Amino acid sequence: MKTSRNSRHFSALFGSHLNLTFCMIKSRRKWFLHFPAFFFLSLLIISSGLEAQTHSIRKSPALAEGSPASVGISAERLARIDQMCADAVSQGDIPGIVALVARRGKIVLWKAYGMADNQAGRTLKRDDIFRIASQSKAITSTAVMMLWEEGKFQLDDPISKFIPEFKNPRVLKSFNYADTSYTAEAAKSEITIRHLLSHTSGIGYGLIDSDERMKMIYQKAGVTDLFTTENITIAESVKKLAALPLHHNPGEKYTYSEGLDVLGYFIEVVSGLPFDVFLQTRLFEPLGMNDTRFYFPDDKAGRLVAVQQKVDEQWTKYPVTFYDTDYPVKGAKRFFSGGAGLSSTAKDYAVFLQMYLNSGEYNGVRILSRTTVDCIMGNQIGNIWGDNPDKVFGLAFSVVTAKGQNKGGIGSAGTFEWGGYFNTQYFADPQEQVIGILMKQTQGPIHDETGWKFRQMVGQAIDD
Repeated sequence: MKTSRNSRHFSALFGSHLNLTFCMIKSRRKWFLHFPAFFFLSLLIISSGLEAQTHSIRKSPALAEGSPASVGISAERLARIDQMCADAVSQGDIPGIVALVARRGKIVLWKAYGMADNQAGRTLKRDDIFRIASQSKAITSTAVMMLWEEGKFQLDDPISKFIPEFKNPRVLKSFNYADTSYTAEAAKSEITIRHLLSHTSGIGYGLIDSDERMKMIYQKAGVTDLFTTENITIAESVKKLAALPLHHNPGEKYTYSEGLDVLGYFIEVVSGLPFDVFLQTRLFEPLGMNDTRFYFPDDKAGRLVAVQQKVDEQWTKYPVTFYDTDYPVKGAKRFFSGGAGLSSTAKDYAVFLQMYLNSGEYNGVRILSRTTVDCIMGNQIGNIWGDNPDKVFGLAFSVVTAKGQNKGGIGSAGTFEWGGYFNTQYFADPQEQVIGILMKQTQGPIHDETGWKFRQMVGQAIDD
C-alpha cells in the first residue's frame, strides 16, 4: 500500500514537472544509467513529507447524496431554491449555475441550470469545472496550517526568515503619477505569516488594487496578478513583489492582497515540494478532490465552464484582457497562484468545507486538528476590518458574529464564507451543519441576486 502511494507521489511530482517517460529512458541511455540513484533520492525527498496525513480516531462518512427529510431539510422549501436558480437563468440574469446544499454530511440539492457555454451551445452539468479564483485562498491557508501543525514555523515568524527578499519592508510615502517614481520609508515591523494569512501585511493586489498608485507600481515591476498563461513561476513573481512598497505598516490595517500567493511560494520553501504537488498529495488526494487543481489535462479540459459576459442581451465569451480566461487548460501552466489560481467543482469544494465542519477530519483522514480549526476561525484582526460588526476575519475565512446572526440571512454565529472573482460563493454553518455553494462564471456588469437569495433560502429550508 505504501509503495503504491509513493509511486503516485513520484508520478505527480515528476510526471508533470520533468516529463519523464519510458520513451526518454530508451532514447537517452546515458541518462538511464543515472536514473536509479535519481529515483531513490526522489523517493527519499517525497517520503519525508508526504506521509504526514494521519488516520483519525473519528471516521465521518464521505459526503454523499441523501433525502432532505433524513437531515432535517424540507423538500418543499428546498424546491424554492430550485425554482429561484431556474428563474435566474430563464430571466437572463446569469448564463448558468450549479447549486449545492448539504446538511449533516448529506447532499440534498446538487443541480445544474442553464449553459456552460452559450456560444458553443454546451449545456451545464453539475460536475463541470469552475475557476474558483479567491476560493483558492482558504485551500492555501489550510496547507499553511498543515505545515504549522508539524512545527515548521510559528505564525508570528517573519516571512523573511523563509523568503529573505522580504527583509526590511518599506511603506509607500509619496508617488509621482507622471513617471511612477515613488519614495518609501522603513516599516515599523516585519511582515509575519499571520499578517499574510489575515490580509494585514500591507501588500497590495496589483491590477485589482483599490489604490491606483499600487496598480501602477505593480504593473511596472512585472508582478503577476491572479493567474496567467505566461511562462513564469510563483517564486519569480513573489520575489518581484517583495521589493515593492507596502500600503501600510504590517498589522495596522486590513488590505486584501496577494499575501496568499506569497504563502504559496512559502509552502514550496518549507515543504521542499512544488506547490501544486503539495496540494495534490497532501490535501486533494486524501480528500478525494479529484477535480481540483491549477491546470487540467485534455481529458478534463472539456468540462471547464466558459467565463461569459452579457453584450446586447446575449451571453458571449469574456475576451482576453490582462489574462486569458483559458488559463486552466492552456499556456505554460507553471504559475501556481495560491490566492486565485485553482479550479474545482461544487462537489469537490463541498468536501473541503465538510472537512472543516468535521473539525478537520474527513472519511477517517485527519487534515487538521480540531484545535487548529478553532484557531483558524478566531478573530485575527480585531476591529480593523472597517465598520462591519456582522463579521470578523480569521486565518482563512470571513466568519459571522452573533450580531451578524441576529441581523438574519447570513447564517448562525460561526458561519464561515468567501467567494471568487468569477462569481462563485460558498458558506458553511457549523451550528446547523449546513453547506451552501453556488458556482457561476461571469465577468462584467450583470443583474445577479442569486448569492444573497440562495443563502437566505438555505436557512429557511431547515425543518427540524
